[in-house]
Amino acid sequence: MKIATQFLFLFFSSMIFAQLPISLKEESESIDSFDEYRGSIYHTLNYTKSSVIDEKSSKYDAELRYNIFTDALELKKTGNEMFTIIKSPTTHARIDDEYFYYCEFATRNGSRQDGYYVLVELNQNYKIYKRYSLKIIDPKKGSSVVNSEIENEGKIIKLTKYYIEEDGIIIELPMKKKDLLSVLGDEMDKLKDYIKKEKIRLRKEEDLIRLVSRYNTIKNTDTNQPRSLLSSMGQNN
Repeated sequence: MKIATQFLFLFFSSMIFAQLPISLKEESESIDSFDEYRGSIYHTLNYTKSSVIDEKSSKYDAELRYNIFTDALELKKTGNEMFTIIKSPTTHARIDDEYFYYCEFATRNGSRQDGYYVLVELNQNYKIYKRYSLKIIDPKKGSSVVNSEIENEGKIIKLTKYYIEEDGIIIELPMKKKDLLSVLGDEMDKLKDYIKKEKIRLRKEEDLIRLVSRYNTIKNTDTNQPRSLLSSMGQNN
């Protein structure tokens, strides 16, 4: 993560802020379908002072929030109009300490996985991203002595998945130990020892990054040319 942070800090610092042009925005509409649900369709409810980076032009100030449901970066309203940042691989955003990239990825079987991903680790051999999604549980009508049509409130649960990427191809990194070791199966015994010795907890993002880094080290020991990690990983992704 240190490499990624240093790289992105230098990249962002080398650009000058300017006013966000209309070419980087597109009109949008607000969604109120889930206002009565417990939970939120937003990564954070409030807008945050952010940076928008367009590789073709400049760096811009903006107030943003990420709508997980629509997979869009929403701009704070000015008047009655609502806008989102255009979805483009050359336009990125920093919201708090997270770097959102619109990526056009694919799985090894060719399935498209386009959308916003948050870069969490930048290595010379691979990148690790996380992606947010939602589990939406709709309200259910039940019976009651007082009222026969009482609605149980709907729920919105935020989910996070991690992916390793090489050359536009991604593989999901499961958060359960058994499933992850199955993906990294060709070095399972060595990684089991490492997990035990280092007390790795895969639910912690930094520990997941450490484990993948260890896997990369094992795969590239005694070789002058970096080896592809994805080519060695389980074929069920």
